[in-house]
Amino acid sequence: MSNKFLGTWKLVSSEHFDDYMKALGVGLANRKLGNLAKPTVVISKKGDYMTIRTESAFKNTEISFKLGQEFEETTADNRKTKSTVTLERGALRQVQRWNGKETTIKRKLLDGKMVVECMMKGVVCTRIYEKV
Repeated sequence: MSNKFLGTWKLVSSEHFDDYMKALGVGLANRKLGNLAKPTVVISKKGDYMTIRTESAFKNTEISFKLGQEFEETTADNRKTKSTVTLERGALRQVQRWNGKETTIKRKLLDGKMVVECMMKGVVCTRIYEKV
């Protein structure tokens, strides 16, 4: 099922991303840059490892992981997290934990688009990507 996520995805719409970044504790300057970015996400797989590479004019990030195994991640806003990605009901569910806080990023496929829901402290941000 996770193979359907493989490929290159371009951001086409974003709702409540600034509120989500505020909930994460991202400062104003970085939020402004984050709101301007129109990232491309490249999802690939090699053996048991999946890689999610996010590329934008401001910053590139990459995570490689085995489903269900915790790994260390440095996020685009420089948080050092312990992250786990699982496959639940056809969606990739990523949980990031740091300093007693937690956020969930859920990626699901809907009508050929990748819908990414970012949730933190009751804030839900929805970002929609189309396959390139």
